[in-house]
Amino acid sequence: MKQNEYKMLKEAKKVILAYSGGLDTSVLTTWLLEKGVSEVVCVSVDLGQVKDPDKLKEKALGQGASKFYNVNVEDEFIDEYAYKSLLAGAKYENLYLLGTAIARPLIAKVLVDIYEKEGADLIVHGCTGKGNDQIRFELSIAALDPKIKVLAPWRFWDIKGRSEEEAYAASHGIKLDFTKEEDYSMDENIWHLSHEGLDLENPENEADLDKILHWITPPEKAPNEAEIVEIGFEKGKPTSLNGKKLKGSDMVKALNKIAGSHGIGIDDMVESRVVGMKSRGVYENPAASLLYFALEKLQSVTIHPEALAYKQKMSLDYANLVYEGKWMTPLKEAMDLFMEKVNENTSGSVKVKLYKGNMYPAGIFADKALFDEKLATFEEDDVYSQEDATGFINLFGLSTKTYASVMKEY
Repeated sequence: MKQNEYKMLKEAKKVILAYSGGLDTSVLTTWLLEKGVSEVVCVSVDLGQVKDPDKLKEKALGQGASKFYNVNVEDEFIDEYAYKSLLAGAKYENLYLLGTAIARPLIAKVLVDIYEKEGADLIVHGCTGKGNDQIRFELSIAALDPKIKVLAPWRFWDIKGRSEEEAYAASHGIKLDFTKEEDYSMDENIWHLSHEGLDLENPENEADLDKILHWITPPEKAPNEAEIVEIGFEKGKPTSLNGKKLKGSDMVKALNKIAGSHGIGIDDMVESRVVGMKSRGVYENPAASLLYFALEKLQSVTIHPEALAYKQKMSLDYANLVYEGKWMTPLKEAMDLFMEKVNENTSGSVKVKLYKGNMYPAGIFADKALFDEKLATFEEDDVYSQEDATGFINLFGLSTKTYASVMKEY
């Protein structure tokens, strides 16, 4: 198996490398050339996380890349990926907001575009053989073009772990922007920032939030005064902040700062990876957490009860599909259509109070509310006959009474 993969590398004239500038891809650029690849084209897909593309380009070219692309798709990422997941209420294992999982299909799409433009022979990524991302990348690439060959060196090279990888970097003059003690495995985009590895590998260890967090103020250090924000929605999609219309990426950037300053959006969880193991991660998703909270409050007064119950069941299936890398599948596309239909009346705004890591509803304003105060009031009314409840309960409970009567006979 290894011989075949090394042969593919030697025969490849041009390789597209998914490039972030982190440890894995920094090493891979040099390693691929060392193994006989003629030309490495590094592709950085900017989902809002690239601070200095010129510096990243200089780094890639300095490591031997023949060409470097930085493709900014943050607007597409929020509008067509993050907001679709938000509309579906997708939370893997009822917690993870899928920040990495929703990004991989779009990155794959960009890689395939550059692959075709460059007339390349292979796509290479730096995902570990123990993780989910290898699946997400390769399923998405296969959905876009089943003929493209993809290699993942972590599955066949002689480097056994991050320590050996760092040793390789040092021996080849590859400069790293971090120390081993700070080397958490991180993934960042405009929607989230994840942290894995080191002391976080053992769930018995409390996460040192002062050391780990980049976007979020630890709740106990957040302001002593609450802040209220108002988020506007049209058909379930966020459109305004405090009355000001904003495009998706600008909305998320603004809410990351606001919610993050109040300690909102820290998820420390052990999740079930697709490959069969449990893995712990600490996720920062301040804007995403706030948007999920606000949208759920609005949906509670705009979606028909049966549709809402079915949507909540489907949300788990949707999250599982996305987590497993099946974004580009007929079932996922059909689910998107359902989510759009069920949210067609989810327009209005929600006020949310933020205080030391907590969120509280401070007002729900729906354009078409199914909540009717005249029906729900505890005061006297002339629209609801309480006498009708007797007959309703008799019929509604008939099956329960029948079952109980039969069981008592035995």
